[in-house]
Amino acid sequence: MDAIAVAQQNLTKKGYLDLEIDPTLDLFEEINRLKKEKNAIILAHYYQESDIQDIADYIGDSLGLSREAANTDADIIVFAGVHFMAETAKMLSPQKKVLLPDLKAGCSLADSAPAPLFKKFLEKYPDHVVVSYVNCSAELKTLTDICCTSTNAIDIINSIPKDQKIVFAPDKNLGAYLIKKTGRDMVLWDGACMVHEIFSQEKINKLMREYPEAEFIAHPECEDRLLKMADYIGSTTGLLKYTIKSPSKVFIVATEAGILHQMQKASPDKIFIPAPPENNCACNECPHMRLNTLEKLYLCMKHETPEIVLPDWVIEQGRVCIDRMLEISQQAGHIH
Repeated sequence: MDAIAVAQQNLTKKGYLDLEIDPTLDLFEEINRLKKEKNAIILAHYYQESDIQDIADYIGDSLGLSREAANTDADIIVFAGVHFMAETAKMLSPQKKVLLPDLKAGCSLADSAPAPLFKKFLEKYPDHVVVSYVNCSAELKTLTDICCTSTNAIDIINSIPKDQKIVFAPDKNLGAYLIKKTGRDMVLWDGACMVHEIFSQEKINKLMREYPEAEFIAHPECEDRLLKMADYIGSTTGLLKYTIKSPSKVFIVATEAGILHQMQKASPDKIFIPAPPENNCACNECPHMRLNTLEKLYLCMKHETPEIVLPDWVIEQGRVCIDRMLEISQQAGHIH
């Protein structure tokens, strides 16, 4: 059996095509050639490694990536991100081929809300509107009325009539932040993102003493004790824009460290310090996001696999909550 066939067979176990690559290949050149040849677009999340961000056609957070996936003219969408993002792209462009360099690039937050358990949980709240953060599985989206991202979550909650009860899933930290910001009483599902849960308050305090002129900025998926300390709270894109506009020269950033690459590119004269986690690492990287590499990206484009395939019913039912989100976002001025 040839190497390709063996790699295809091992795909489910490994999550990616485990093939040798000629070490003399210029991967940037090869990926650019494959993009043209196959009419492919590379969408990358801010949390990807720097090389992938540099070769991507579009870099963004979940909202921007959803919008790009819905609007692209490409035949193939190569999603350098995690599983739920590629699934969202497939729902928004069901006729296109959607590739993910490594199928094992999951998401601790999405995994914290398995659809069958969530369905049972909802039986207790029959008269509630279900709002789910986009960081959830395709199947969870079929149980959701409106999707949201951290960029548009406040507008999504505010668009729901005041007397309407709400269930919010899967992120309890973002949910608690939204309750505070909107004054709405919501039932929260008990889920969280491992990257945003692990920041060390003690180490951040120490950094703030070390850099008294620094601003501390955080993502709303962080725990409330950290958000209380923050000078600014915002989505990944919100944080990036804030660092560009702010006159401050030093920032301590509490979110996945991948975004620092874009912050540094946009403001080369400023200093960005990743907020440290509880463990011994200097910065907090998402292990799932980091499963994608330039090599895996090249192989998946060359062989057009692993591909994201969803049952028709999931695409049809799951898409409704995303379309609703994009519609409300547009009205709120997030999407032009």
